[in-house]
Amino acid sequence: YEMTNKLKGAVTKKRFNHSINVMNCAVELAKRYEVDVEKAAIAGLLHDCAKSIKGDEALRLCEKFNIKLDNVTRFQPSLLHGPLGSKIAEIEYGISDREILSAIYYHTTGCENMSLLDKIVYLADYIEPGRRFPGIEEVRKIAVENIDDAIIMTLNRTINYVIQRGGLLHPNTVNARNFIMIERLAQRQGNN
Repeated sequence: YEMTNKLKGAVTKKRFNHSINVMNCAVELAKRYEVDVEKAAIAGLLHDCAKSIKGDEALRLCEKFNIKLDNVTRFQPSLLHGPLGSKIAEIEYGISDREILSAIYYHTTGCENMSLLDKIVYLADYIEPGRRFPGIEEVRKIAVENIDDAIIMTLNRTINYVIQRGGLLHPNTVNARNFIMIERLAQRQGNN
């Protein structure tokens, strides 16, 4: 409760509701994929804890916490709230669990060789009930059938969306997709 109240004071009402939705969605996925439910709940709740930190303040904190800014993030500072949130979860919310901190860190971009918890928080953020866009029902359906299929779908959609808007692709996002695709190709070749 303490954590929830603290978050309530740190983000907008809309963001808080989103965080509760992501938490609940992450818990459901954790049960389905036999991942620690408490870790999923905490990572889901806190994934956007740095979302209201913007501009110069975000950059100052990155410097303070020694978060290295790559060029993509420098030009798309909205990507900062993952890495920054991971630090804030640690320092202000007392989270020391590496898996939880990783899931918060990578929830926006994904990353190579994601853990199941990373995948669950990444997906829950995308498919929580408050999200509305064409094709989301399909992703929701697949999320409970095969998590990697759902992750690939989400990465593909995100990559296409960023390209259509003329944005920069974060290398972590490309690496996340390639990693799963390569795993699958290797499996197929192993089965031949």
